[in-house]
Amino acid sequence: MILITGGAGFIGSIVQQALASQDRATIVADWLGGEGKWRNLANHPPAEIVPPEQLDSYLAAHPPIEAVVHLGAISETTASDGDLTWATNVGLSQRLWNWCAAHDLPFIYASSAATYGDGAQGFDDDGTLAYLQQLRPLNLYAWTKHAFDLWVARQVAGGAKRPPHWAGLKFFNVYGPNEYHKGKMISVVKVKHDEVLAGHAPLLFRSDRPDLADGEQKRDFIWVGDVAEVIAWLLHTPTANGLFNVGTGQARSYLDLAHAVSRAAGAPEQVSFIDMPAELHGQYQSFTQASPVRLRAAGYPGQFTPLEEGIRRYVQDYLRGPDMYL
Repeated sequence: MILITGGAGFIGSIVQQALASQDRATIVADWLGGEGKWRNLANHPPAEIVPPEQLDSYLAAHPPIEAVVHLGAISETTASDGDLTWATNVGLSQRLWNWCAAHDLPFIYASSAATYGDGAQGFDDDGTLAYLQQLRPLNLYAWTKHAFDLWVARQVAGGAKRPPHWAGLKFFNVYGPNEYHKGKMISVVKVKHDEVLAGHAPLLFRSDRPDLADGEQKRDFIWVGDVAEVIAWLLHTPTANGLFNVGTGQARSYLDLAHAVSRAAGAPEQVSFIDMPAELHGQYQSFTQASPVRLRAAGYPGQFTPLEEGIRRYVQDYLRGPDMYL
């Protein structure tokens, strides 16, 4: 039995589906709410759903759990409630880490590429305190994710009891089905598809840097199915411990992405540019690119889906297919 926090969410539900397809029973800790989020699990119901506010008491009963995949978080980059974000992204993560350590169970958790800030220190998934202390996240969400990475590094460096197998995953820009509940945090791929569907040219932010052309801001975009495969592999690979980037290792421009969406939708490859919102100035990552060296060194054999193929699959098989949900 695998416990997945955030298991009804975007990445969580895809991981839950991947494990269900392997006939592995899952417990989901999440809220379904009233916005149709249950549809993320409709094709592969878990054995149990635990409301997050009951998770501590649930774990106190020591259910027959084999591992914890901790994906639940406040993930909005515009989050402003510091107390709630800290309690969710740091406090809960610490309790789950300690519970897994006490019960000798594997613990896999979601960090974020947002912890790298503006990328001035590179995108090396070095988990040492010396390296992590150089990073400067740009927003509250990223800072709390970084704070937990630092806490883990201190636990490991100090010789504290830890889970027998643990991994922190720095997700880059994930896209794919089951993200429809995410509101303003939905992937750029989905947003551009909706603009094309409405008959408009995809809108892109103008560059806010004089050394960067409009549309040439680049991110490492990764298909959500590839993320699920990494997590499923880690659950079978107890020798792989530490922080790991989860990205393709190839940054692609927003212009590339917009054109790929248009091609997949059978629309002209056109774009329109708009000014970047003032609130994003100084908090916008103009470039991210995963270094997958540590994941490969740990033995991960999987290949990552090229951007054009991932977008084609998302648009044609899901967004315009008979069932939008995986």
